Amino acid sequence: MSPPQLAPRVPLNDGTSIPAIGLGTYRATAIAGGDDNSTLGDVEKAVLEAIDAGYRLIDGALLYETEDQVGRAVAAKISQGAVTRADMYIVTKLWNNAHRPDLVEAACRQSLANLGMDYVDLYLMHWPTAFKEGPDYVPRGADGQVLYSDVDILDTYRAMEELVRKGLVKSLGVSNFNSAQMRRLLGSCSIKPVINQVEAHPYLNQKRLVALCRAAGVQESPWSLGKQERLLDDKTLAAVGRTHGKAPGQVILRYLVQSNLIPIPKSVTKARIQENFSIFDFELSPQDMATIDALNKDRRICPFTEALGHPEYPFAIDY
Repeated sequence: MSPPQLAPRVPLNDGTSIPAIGLGTYRATAIAGGDDNSTLGDVEKAVLEAIDAGYRLIDGALLYETEDQVGRAVAAKISQGAVTRADMYIVTKLWNNAHRPDLVEAACRQSLANLGMDYVDLYLMHWPTAFKEGPDYVPRGADGQVLYSDVDILDTYRAMEELVRKGLVKSLGVSNFNSAQMRRLLGSCSIKPVINQVEAHPYLNQKRLVALCRAAGVQESPWSLGKQERLLDDKTLAAVGRTHGKAPGQVILRYLVQSNLIPIPKSVTKARIQENFSIFDFELSPQDMATIDALNKDRRICPFTEALGHPEYPFAIDY
């Protein structure tokens, strides 16, 4: 069998590079609101299929409770000689209940143990909202309200910088940070984040946030294709797709890639995993791009209501 085509790589501000598309490994667990019905074991199979298809970027998180599956799949492919660890770009994330600086390293080491790896290529602060420290992902009081912590995002990030110095993490990033939070972080960090991972798709194209981050040399990585908005049923996207012989989902991914973003679509279906990767054999025209730009509604799919009352709730401002 001939080796699969690989995605182009995108340079990052710390001299490393990242594949232009990845596989997301979210599975609905402790945090309510998702419609994901995948089961334990599905993610491991998906990662195996993804590596065979050419994916080298795998995006995970402690919250997803799938790090062990990601690790087993990557280890299996390494043992087969299909890839080396250096070929793979592995991402995981610090969850909200471990923002206190003295907890950050232990949380990272837990993820590494789950993955069976000595380091991850990119470690993200999953949200800017700190929750009360403890074993619960979403701690709640007797009244059912989520319990927050007053840890400052800058203190959390400084603790994450130590992970790079210790060799546990190659690059750092954040996720779901708004423009004000990005400006504040960029004004005080000693290791610049390489990525801000956010919800972005044709109904929420995040042009202003992307522009701010790009001016600072920070990449944006969209984690949503707008599935809950039925974006895949959009007639305009379907019409663009017909002109290229491509499905709406492929048009969305190509639009994001041509916007110099790094999408991480999630799927556990072999055919969809392969379809999502098959976006490097066509190009959207400037008119196609303008047509898709015009679909923007600034409509957010994930409002993260669990953090609605937090002082760092990221969606309290425009972008």
